[in-house]
Amino acid sequence: MVEKIVNAIQDEYPDDFAWCYGCGRLNEEGHHFRTGWEDEQTVTIYTPEQEHLALPGFVYGGLIASLIDCHGTGSAALALHRKNGHEPGEKVDPPRFVTASLNVNFLKPTPHGVPLKAVGIVHEIHPKKFKVETEVYANDILCALGEVVAVVMPSTFLTNK
Repeated sequence: MVEKIVNAIQDEYPDDFAWCYGCGRLNEEGHHFRTGWEDEQTVTIYTPEQEHLALPGFVYGGLIASLIDCHGTGSAALALHRKNGHEPGEKVDPPRFVTASLNVNFLKPTPHGVPLKAVGIVHEIHPKKFKVETEVYANDILCALGEVVAVVMPSTFLTNK
């Protein structure tokens, strides 16, 4: 089992696209989610902080939704980057994605104080649209299921501020 993501897709995002609260490496206050490959699945590992409590002993559901969201867009970026012949660590700018839809189903209360592992399977549904099915585990217990439909970020995205 992967315990640490060495070559995360988020490490490759250009500075202008590295500010997301969930996965942006330049956002000092953010979570810094990091997504990489484990065989043919994508993985993000994150240990919630004390401020991520819903109530004592359990993780706030919004954090889990954020994890699934960023894991989904990062997974889509990984898949298209690989399809384009690249892997994280090669210092090639990957494609960036935005979330078109997010669906989260909470199956069990998620215990606090343990690493969470998001595991994703990526399905290409259009050349610019990917669906990522994600399972979130705590201590090998499946706690949440999610689905993200991610679309390639338009080149004009930052100019439309």
